Amino acid sequence: QVQLVESGGGLVQPGGSLRLSCAASIFFFSNYAMNWYRQAPGKERELVAAISAAADTTNYADSVKGRFTISRDDAKKTVYLQMNSLKPEDTAVYYCNAIRFQTGFWGQGTQVTVSS
Repeated sequence: QVQLVESGGGLVQPGGSLRLSCAASIFFFSNYAMNWYRQAPGKERELVAAISAAADTTNYADSVKGRFTISRDDAKKTVYLQMNSLKPEDTAVYYCNAIRFQTGFWGQGTQVTVSS
């Protein structure tokens, strides 16, 4: 059974940092592109960061460019999201997503709250 388990969320003050992790139980994890999405209350889920299967391409939402960094460790079957200079508007549930062709998997999400 495929599972994606996010961790690392929590409460942080504006300007602070968090690192999210997503541990995947997927055969051939290295064949999957990995994404981080987020969903704030009352808003649609949005793509925050993406990394290709080969880890040679990354993409970011304009709102997080220069502050967030996505990376992956295929040996650990884990994808990370380093979040720096956090803002209150970054408050959301963050979801990990694995995708390969027409197959996709989602984690259960981890809450990130940025507040003083």
